[in-house]
Order: sequence, then C-alpha cells, then structure tokens
Amino acid sequence: MTPREYLEILHVAERLKDTTRHCTTSGRRVESVAEHSWRVALMAFLLKDEFPEADMDKVVKMCLIHDLGECFTGDIPTFVKSERDRAVEDSLLDRWVASLPPEVSTELDVLFREMGAQETLEARIYKSLDKLEALIQHNESPLDTWSENEYDLNKVYAFDTVAFSAWLTDLRKEILKDTLEKIGE
Repeated sequence: MTPREYLEILHVAERLKDTTRHCTTSGRRVESVAEHSWRVALMAFLLKDEFPEADMDKVVKMCLIHDLGECFTGDIPTFVKSERDRAVEDSLLDRWVASLPPEVSTELDVLFREMGAQETLEARIYKSLDKLEALIQHNESPLDTWSENEYDLNKVYAFDTVAFSAWLTDLRKEILKDTLEKIGE
C-alpha cells in the first residue's frame, strides 16, 4: 500500500467522526459513529481475560471496522433500518472495500464476511458488544433524549445476541438494572 492509498482510506474513515448517531453523550452532545466504534473496540480489549479461547485482536479489528459502511449512508437506528437500507450500505461498502489495495481489501472482506455470518465466537462477541455499547450509552444519556420506543426496547434488546455467553448475559442483566433504575422502574 502506498502512502497515498493509506491516506485515502483514512480520509474515507474520517467521515465517521462527523456521522452522528441518534444517541447523545452524558453531556448532551450528539455521539458520532467513530466514538461508538472506539468504545466497542475498548470493550473488546478489556474482555481479553473473560474470553481466553477467542482471538480478541480479531474482535477488536471487527469492532473498529464494523460501521465503516456508515461512511457512505450515515447511521440509521437499528429499529428504523430496513433490509433495503442494509443492502444499500452493504453494496456501497463492498464496492469501496474492493477498490482498496489487495492486502487491505482481502483482510477487510474476510472480516466482514465472518461478521455477517455470525458463526464464530469472535463474530458473536463483536456483535454483542456493538449492541451492548448502544444500551450503555443510552443509560448514560439524559432520559429526555430517548425516543419513546426506547423505554421498552432497552429492556429486551440484545438478550438473544448475548445468550451464547454467561458472562455477556450477566453484563446485559447489569445494564438492564441500570436501565430500570434510570427510568424509575
């Protein structure tokens, strides 16, 4: 990869710094996709000892790249995102990945396929952390920034995704305790 190719990849990825999510931070600032991806990666890094059988370096990579498609489409909240939205995002991401230098394109393609298939421990950990981070962020954001459907959604969201892991299920239960306390139940 040439220095110019390297810079071009970073210029595209930089868009995630300006791509906002529908959630706010504890200080009421609208969160960026880049901030979400960073914390999902941090979550993976911190779990190395909880999943000794997993390749946590791979999980961190998955967490870092998982929302790159949003460079092209923006963030669409999961409860609004349609299959058509997913198809458009996947198509634009695939086209961009295919245009990259082969050594980068191949690794990204392999990771994205593994993430999409959700068959490996690493892919399941990444997906769980992605969803859990969103719940944690909601619990940290002011309650008046929540949309009406999030009061119920935040009580049930991601339990199915974490079911493969007792540790992640326990984490999800702790997040639920925080949610119920926040909404006064």
